[in-house]
Amino acid sequence: MHDYVLILNAGSSSLKFCLFCRESGGWLLESRGQVERIGTSPRISVRDAKGRIPINQKWGEDVRNGSDALTTLVAWLRLMYREARILGVGHRVVHGGARYVHPTVVTPEVLSELRRLIPLAPLHLPHNLAAIEAVFERLPDVPQLACFDTSFHRTQPPIAEIVPLPREIREAGVQRYGFHGLSYEYVASMLPKVAPQIADGRVIVAHLGSGASLCALRGGQSVDCSSSFTALDGLCMGTRPGALDPGVILFLFKALKLTANQVETILYEKSGLLGISGISNDMRDLLASSEPAARLAVDYFVYRAAKEIGALASVLGGIDGLVFTAGIGENSTEIRRRICEASAWLGIKLDVKANARKGPRISSPGSRVSAWVVPTNEELVIARHTGSLVGLLATHA
Repeated sequence: MHDYVLILNAGSSSLKFCLFCRESGGWLLESRGQVERIGTSPRISVRDAKGRIPINQKWGEDVRNGSDALTTLVAWLRLMYREARILGVGHRVVHGGARYVHPTVVTPEVLSELRRLIPLAPLHLPHNLAAIEAVFERLPDVPQLACFDTSFHRTQPPIAEIVPLPREIREAGVQRYGFHGLSYEYVASMLPKVAPQIADGRVIVAHLGSGASLCALRGGQSVDCSSSFTALDGLCMGTRPGALDPGVILFLFKALKLTANQVETILYEKSGLLGISGISNDMRDLLASSEPAARLAVDYFVYRAAKEIGALASVLGGIDGLVFTAGIGENSTEIRRRICEASAWLGIKLDVKANARKGPRISSPGSRVSAWVVPTNEELVIARHTGSLVGLLATHA
């Protein structure tokens, strides 16, 4: 009998999962995969720890929602891993509000409290919480842990969290929270191994993907972040605008007479790279396109990133290192080059060949500020936390 933890990241039409096996050295990845196109033409794809693809096939049309997907996934795991014992299930939960500053064992009471935060992350939280509910039904005896994307940023000083609105509004929970915390937590944990010379210093981490943000680290702890009250603020993203004059929102309501649902759809699904280009929300498509609107979208993405890097550098009083991570940050040689060149005034000198190799160090030896590529692993962070929970529960059993 082998012991495992199951890690889930539930979206609107997909269910990503990882299975980690307990070994003497910690938790090792056994397999990762996703169920996608839920509700239309569901499909499961799975890779093992070595990147091999043991399965990539259509699933039954009866997988109509996330709950169905989880039911089918659990049955598939039991078939594929007959000797497996799932000790715990860890979930990526996008928003933990001001209360949840650490990974938290999920109880019905905690689940009820998290539902109150849905307006803060309407695209993510409903699916995150639905997965938790489904596990309660399918695996009622297995403990669950919620790991929050906002938790890592609770080390920020109060001045960085404040939103300049009346006190009664701020006391209702309106503050800067920050996101992608699980990614930043992993990168911070890796810096002593990958880049020990900057690990205890002033570092800006650029999590660049379909969702994008920047985090200022001092001594491995978050002191500020480009994202804010919701995952809409900060950098330009795939379909989200990033920083936006609040007057624009008033204009949408008052002058264009749009409804709240229409505005929400625009902000979460039709803006950002997609909104500027009118072509795609995928950076790969835009870089490959010769259309002026595609070039404009890429230019704006780089412009906003460089601008925010400068802002966070001022918060830190200068920087010792810049780290790229996530889908675009890890894989786009062009975007890294352009952001580094736009940030050259900070003392970054790019090594073109190292950048083409994806690092890990992509700055030249004489660069006053070093630049790096550190692949993120949010699932491993959740597995570690879930594994610690399992050990703690066993100790007190």
